[in-house]
Amino acid sequence: MVAGISAESGLATFRDDNGLWKNNDAEKLASVAGFEENPQAVLDFYNYRRKQLLGVEPNHAHKMLVELEKWYDVTILTQNVDNLHERAGSTHVIHLHGELTKVTSSKDRLNPCCIKDYPLDKPICLGDKAEDGSQLRPFIVWFGEYVYAMEVAMDYVKEADIFVVIGTSLTVHPAANLVDYAHSKVPKFIIAPNSKEVPNGFVRIKESATKGVDKLIKELIML
Repeated sequence: MVAGISAESGLATFRDDNGLWKNNDAEKLASVAGFEENPQAVLDFYNYRRKQLLGVEPNHAHKMLVELEKWYDVTILTQNVDNLHERAGSTHVIHLHGELTKVTSSKDRLNPCCIKDYPLDKPICLGDKAEDGSQLRPFIVWFGEYVYAMEVAMDYVKEADIFVVIGTSLTVHPAANLVDYAHSKVPKFIIAPNSKEVPNGFVRIKESATKGVDKLIKELIML
């Protein structure tokens, strides 16, 4: 399970000291109510974040997770909404909180006919319509919305032979609950430099993501 791995590529996290929600009102920019009240402000916020992706690259941590696919069947369950895992070459990525590279319907965000890739250099504008005629919106899970990928993610965690947590604060629910589904007998690791609490049964690697993945690989070699 991955969260803050993209911070070292230059993308701000949400809840760190300089995170996005320290300087922005989450309820106004990441909720259905906020979108209905001021859709332009919400679109401006996400268009800025989408454009940011054009100026960043996958970091060492992203690339080393790709390397792990040489030896393991790797599934990445990510809270990140960027596309850096895919750009690094990871072949099986499940986005829990949506994807900045996609748009959908503001009437029914899970309508498969309305979910589509959207160029990062093309802003989502008021008046742009989804296939059902509603206003286009980012394909992002906003506060209060159903995390549609959770059930699939839980199944992968339950079946995992090795479970690794990278960069997450474990304070965002329901994603944080995934650690509870890892089998008690499998090796479990958490890469987190600042986390004060470590789930029971986890080996802590107190490093940033880019340094921590190298230590993780050394631990895996010894299994």
